[in-house]
Amino acid sequence: MNKPVDILKANWGYDAFRPMQEEIIESVLEGKDTLALLPTGGGKSICFQVPALAKEGICIVVSPLIALMKDQVDNLKKRNIKAVAIYSGMRYTDIDRTFDNCIYGNIKFLYLSPERLISDLAKARIAQMNVNLIAVDEAHCISQWGYDFRPPYLEIANIRELHPKVPILALTATATKEVVTDIQEKLKFPKPNLFQQSFERKNLSYVVLNAENKYHKLIEIVRNVKGSGIIYTRSRKQTKEIAEYLKRNQIPADFYHAGLNSEQRTKKQEAWMHNQTRIMVSTNAFGMGIDKPDVRSVVHLDLPDSLEAYFQEAGRAGRDQRKGYCVLLYEENDGKKLLANYENAFPPMKMIRQVYRALGSYFQLAVGSGVGRSFDFDLGEFINRYSFKAIQAYNCLRILEQAGWIVLTEAIFRKATVHIKVNREVLYDYQLKQPKMDKVIKWILRLYPQSINHFTNFEERTIADKLRTSTFELRKALNKLVQDQIIAFEPQKDKPQLIYLKERVDADNLAIDMQLYNFRKKRYLESIQQAIQYAEKPRCRSKQLLLYFGEKDAPLCGVCDVCLGRTKSDIDEEEYERYKLKIKRLVKREKLTKEEVIHSFGNKRQELIDQVLAYLIDENFIDLVEDKVVWKE
Repeated sequence: MNKPVDILKANWGYDAFRPMQEEIIESVLEGKDTLALLPTGGGKSICFQVPALAKEGICIVVSPLIALMKDQVDNLKKRNIKAVAIYSGMRYTDIDRTFDNCIYGNIKFLYLSPERLISDLAKARIAQMNVNLIAVDEAHCISQWGYDFRPPYLEIANIRELHPKVPILALTATATKEVVTDIQEKLKFPKPNLFQQSFERKNLSYVVLNAENKYHKLIEIVRNVKGSGIIYTRSRKQTKEIAEYLKRNQIPADFYHAGLNSEQRTKKQEAWMHNQTRIMVSTNAFGMGIDKPDVRSVVHLDLPDSLEAYFQEAGRAGRDQRKGYCVLLYEENDGKKLLANYENAFPPMKMIRQVYRALGSYFQLAVGSGVGRSFDFDLGEFINRYSFKAIQAYNCLRILEQAGWIVLTEAIFRKATVHIKVNREVLYDYQLKQPKMDKVIKWILRLYPQSINHFTNFEERTIADKLRTSTFELRKALNKLVQDQIIAFEPQKDKPQLIYLKERVDADNLAIDMQLYNFRKKRYLESIQQAIQYAEKPRCRSKQLLLYFGEKDAPLCGVCDVCLGRTKSDIDEEEYERYKLKIKRLVKREKLTKEEVIHSFGNKRQELIDQVLAYLIDENFIDLVEDKVVWKE
């Protein structure tokens, strides 16, 4: 077996691993189930790619993000490493052929979306594979404590029964202590095995600015912080408005959201990656899996509904370890809006059933059918057809997803395909009888001769150009050939997918686990409250984030708005830390009530100590147990 560092050098050109990568790889090579908790930009993919290359067999990689799977497959292929992906929206024949290649070919990496992993076909084929590692990316999705819970992840552990001696490597960039424990339990680790880097990003400055006019403040930030940047906002409409506003102020900017087609998204992303566009204004659809190290600023115009989401998005700044600025523009109403969203986020059962019933009608799906089927899904068209309010329909779909009935994926780009169904004699006869179709057929055969044998990807635009016609006219000709049963043709598509995980039931019989529903509702409120607390409490921003992820004794960052004194508080950070240490010593030495702790200090400081105690309770350092102050370890 080649040494891991030699594999790294040969395939990626690096002479040494990043911190903790080598220890994680060694753990995997020793056959141990391993959880790797590395920050954004920490090099998680290397942790499973290197050990998989070191051993005979194939590595199965579970990932919920189709775009990320495709990017990783493309990057591996560029290094002459054989990799494939199977995800929702693919044709059965393509899935079947890909599985066969994994069994009989020399494929090293099979990327699977979780809902595809749990299909009967996948299980049957994976059982025949020589699997050397199962890698679970975005592993926080397995936990009901996490902000992005996905029920299909709960089924991953069942794959272990097919290859009980194969280790699992779970990877994530964001996980609280509860999520860390839950991941290992749900994946059936025989014993805990966690490798965790600190969440601290010393090169990042976290800043919260109270701004009544966010657009003006935005211009100020972008002008002061040179280099590439991302601006996040919730509204698709606002992405375009802000990009145009920046351009009017001579700042090269563009906008991005999931409603754009694949060609538009790719073009915009490439321009930004190559610094032709300086600032990308986006919804949270942008950034996941994009490896751009030199992002200098990430600005949030809206407060995310969880600190995990904020930390992950802000963490896209400064991946080259140089200075990065993570700015949240906040006003009091932002917190109120989040709390208002909470009221709408968990609609009543009656509404959920209405949306579920409408889905069945939309796809013309009979009761008792549909399990495992994947459909193109246009949310806007669905909402308009059934006169739903957008936010209501979206939240009902989200709850159906969390309850394990459906899965919604991001937009999937698939090229057009064509297959000539008839033999050459029949085709020649048809060309003689249909001279208008003759040129179309000739160009298909000339450019894509393999289409006579099987489905072949082809570019409609290329053939249209050869025929000196429009793609619209070409599509009419192709449809005519389909009607005449000369070809089979599937047009290019670029739509999100909706997958039924269970057979369709009558909406009146739709069952939701109300215990889970109420648990998620409670967790969502807690997440919102923690996000608001981060924005409103004048405490070191880095310490607040690190405390949320369980790092209690993190130092002051010295570079956030609070540490630099830009956010005024009645107690500065250094003074707060001194009193915190004194209180810790007091209550560990003897049991004291809150009043006794306060009176342990001089009269002039007692009001201040009362406030420090309030902060310590909020930040989960102390509890009041039977009126006594207890320091929590």
